[in-house]
Amino acid sequence: MATTETTSARVDSWLWAVRVFKSRSQATAAVKAGHVRVNGERAKPATNVRVGDRVVVRGGLVERILVVEKVLVKRVSAPLAAQAVIDQSPPPPPKELAVRVAVRDRGAGRPTKRERRDIDRLRGRG
Repeated sequence: MATTETTSARVDSWLWAVRVFKSRSQATAAVKAGHVRVNGERAKPATNVRVGDRVVVRGGLVERILVVEKVLVKRVSAPLAAQAVIDQSPPPPPKELAVRVAVRDRGAGRPTKRERRDIDRLRGRG
């Protein structure tokens, strides 16, 4: 365990080690795209994280707020990874509040002008 725990680590490596991303390259791509903030500031892949740092990961509609409890450099088992992070993310919204999506039958072709206007109204565009 002593070889996997240090005082600081790269943010992309830490996100991969605590199993936020499946691969380190995915973590690096998310950091480069600006989806990761460390202590309120946009991070670069080589940004170091230390115990107590607040890491915000934005993915899709959800935002995960993580506090560094232990600094890990290498990927560890899931129970150990769960102990290395404090998840302060808000709970997801209930399914009743989820956005409805218009569903068309397969093979129905392109929507007609009337159907397109209905879809636009449903999405709040007109």
